[in-house]
Amino acid sequence: MFHGGDLGAASRTFPQARRPWVDLSTGINPRAYPVPVLAPAVWTRLPEPDALTDLEQVAATAYGAAAGTHVVAAPGSQALIQRVPWLLSPRRVAVLGPTYGGHAPAWTAAGHSVETVASLADCAGAGVVVVTNPNNPDGRCLSAEALIAAGAGLGPDGLLVIDEAFADVMPEISFAERLADHPRILVLRSFGKFFGLAGVRLGFALTADGDLAGRLRDHLGAWPVSGAAIAIGQTALADQAWQAATRAELAASARRLDALLGGAGLTVIGGTSLFRFVATHAAEPWHQRLGACGILVRRFAEQPQYLRFGLPGLEAEWARVAAALDTCA
Repeated sequence: MFHGGDLGAASRTFPQARRPWVDLSTGINPRAYPVPVLAPAVWTRLPEPDALTDLEQVAATAYGAAAGTHVVAAPGSQALIQRVPWLLSPRRVAVLGPTYGGHAPAWTAAGHSVETVASLADCAGAGVVVVTNPNNPDGRCLSAEALIAAGAGLGPDGLLVIDEAFADVMPEISFAERLADHPRILVLRSFGKFFGLAGVRLGFALTADGDLAGRLRDHLGAWPVSGAAIAIGQTALADQAWQAATRAELAASARRLDALLGGAGLTVIGGTSLFRFVATHAAEPWHQRLGACGILVRRFAEQPQYLRFGLPGLEAEWARVAAALDTCA
């Protein structure tokens, strides 16, 4: 499974590229939440169960989860993607794609029969449906009504998994507030992308199914996240003012990037305010040219006509991206 952000691989591919890299390949907020000063006990003591419970309660509030929703913290949403499939007996799994490449391999590894489908209408007969909302990499969004219909079609033993890794930038589409009425739906949230702190390794599962939540906790084991992740997560998730300001800043940055891409003749056809999805018949030449300039963007081996651009952060990075696009246009 290929991920963005591998600067070691990029350096081997482009050994003569300008340094430092401007990494636009991940979709992670380049302006991270300011990490608070942490108490020494965060590093010297095992995480307290009460602190973990407090974190999960803060997450429930931040994500708008209704009363009765169980929140389970984990060391990143990828850890949840890999563990949830082991909680269910083998069955047919429909993954709505193209989408994040981690879902299908995780279900296959757990013994399920996995099929990537092009629409929710193609999910008939599946015991599990997996969707990413908003979708990665194209930003496609599904309505709550469409998701409810998909979940209803799975039967009492089915499960709809909604990966909301990028939903922080558009909280209005999150299914979290509706979960109490839909116990066969599981929502996954990522902390690191929106807050720009991917190295913290923190994510959450939300469900109204107490048994599913309990089994997931058992699977994660004791101390599922570090004391530092608990402390940082509590502070950041409770900071509503920073989140609101950041959504506005990201939206403005996305518009700025669209203007640069459009000026270079690249057509933005989707994305979120954390990444822009571009269609071009010259995707590979663009990837090569930008890479030679030290600008790393995301390409897709199975969809060679597309590129994904994350956001630059510092003004110096914006200037390098603008210059590279102008030179290569």
